[in-house]
Amino acid sequence: MSSTPSADARRDEVAAGLARVRERIATACATAGRRPEEVTLTVVTKYFPPSDVALLADLGVTDVGENKHQEAADKRPEVPQPLRWHFIGGLQSNKAAAVTRWADVVESVDRIKLVGRLAGGAAEREAPLDVLVQVSLDPPGAAGRAGAAPADVPALAEAIATAGTLRLRGVMGVAPLGEDPAAAFARLADVAAEVRRDHPDATWVSAGMSGDLEQAIAAGATHVRVGSAVLGPRPVIK
Repeated sequence: MSSTPSADARRDEVAAGLARVRERIATACATAGRRPEEVTLTVVTKYFPPSDVALLADLGVTDVGENKHQEAADKRPEVPQPLRWHFIGGLQSNKAAAVTRWADVVESVDRIKLVGRLAGGAAEREAPLDVLVQVSLDPPGAAGRAGAAPADVPALAEAIATAGTLRLRGVMGVAPLGEDPAAAFARLADVAAEVRRDHPDATWVSAGMSGDLEQAIAAGATHVRVGSAVLGPRPVIK
């Protein structure tokens, strides 16, 4: 059965956005002396319908990111294509076990309390849950500060690595508003290197979004999280 014209138009729109972002990644990698294959594009699909997620899979996307637990839990069963689903939002401890039922990767582990909750939920899985430590790149005491303080990251990483049902993959960070993202991502790279010294397999560095992916790649990011530059403006949820 052929697609409707509106579906064709949406496919063209998403394909064009995806091509632009892939070209930006390729250019940033060339500038940094890296190969584009070293950087995974995680398309952030928060508030976008399951049809868009399925479309991304058809266009070759392998990883998608969601910020809201219930939205993602409802959305994933409606997408038949194989994808790796990342939880990238703030994680409440009372939702942590439930997130393990749909997420393949949890990027936002920023405190010890979450480790036990995630490990318990992940015990029901066939394979360990991939986990990243979210590192705060904000100044101490900043309003709305998210992520573990860099000094607290080694202990948090160790707790994840020894949890049994979790697999420590690396670190994640978000550049603070109003600061040069290159400087923030350089700090994240230092924390990532410290984690790798103790956990050599924890090689992922998730950093960079639509506005700063180039600086993230220059600092060694292995994953970039891009939403609007691929999918367009986020739908308004009433």
